[in-house]
Amino acid sequence: MQRPCGTRLRLSGPRPLRSSRRTTVGRDTGPKWKLARREGFDLFGRGMAGTGKSPLARRNYPPGQHAGRNSRQSPYGLRLREKQRLKRIYGIRERQCRSYYIKAAAQKGDTGANLLCLLERRLDAVLATAGFSKTIAQARQWIVHRHFLVNGKRVDVPSFSVSEGDVITARAQPNTQRLVDENLQLNAGLVIPDWLEINVPDRSVRVVGMPGREDIPFPVAENLIIEFYSM
Repeated sequence: MQRPCGTRLRLSGPRPLRSSRRTTVGRDTGPKWKLARREGFDLFGRGMAGTGKSPLARRNYPPGQHAGRNSRQSPYGLRLREKQRLKRIYGIRERQCRSYYIKAAAQKGDTGANLLCLLERRLDAVLATAGFSKTIAQARQWIVHRHFLVNGKRVDVPSFSVSEGDVITARAQPNTQRLVDENLQLNAGLVIPDWLEINVPDRSVRVVGMPGREDIPFPVAENLIIEFYSM
């Protein structure tokens, strides 16, 4: 018996499983805390996972059916895992990460420390470090919507690299100032590094130096990342 023209052929059997991870124009829009559980620490809240309010505090193990198994990783796998962790911390894509590595390798000094310094100087990372936003992702959204000024000029590029002497201020809009005040109050106990100077009444942050390796708030083995790109 011939199948009528224009009809679809149905195959028997179970449907294939769909991944919960979704990407939109290079951005990962899937469950955020699955990424944090995979890496074993809070990727997005600048070290606030130990408060007991995060899913990571309740399920401190990797996601997946076989998460409890002890699997040995190859040297390449260890380096790849560390590189993926760095990308997820700062919310950057592979092309951006490689570009930062090339810039860091061209500078004098330790390439790994230079790489982390370049990433910490991103405008979205500076706002999260200063406590103006809850996460880097939130800071990125606000920057794109032009809620912040750098030296009195609007900047809508999250990857904008700050320099010593730059002053970042919130725009004089009630909604922007209210959100910044709420985050500053929420992050009152956040430890601010010495290279940033916060002015709470003016809702501004001044860059008074450059970040060093000791200012990185995440456990990152940058030497493995450098070895990955050097392979």
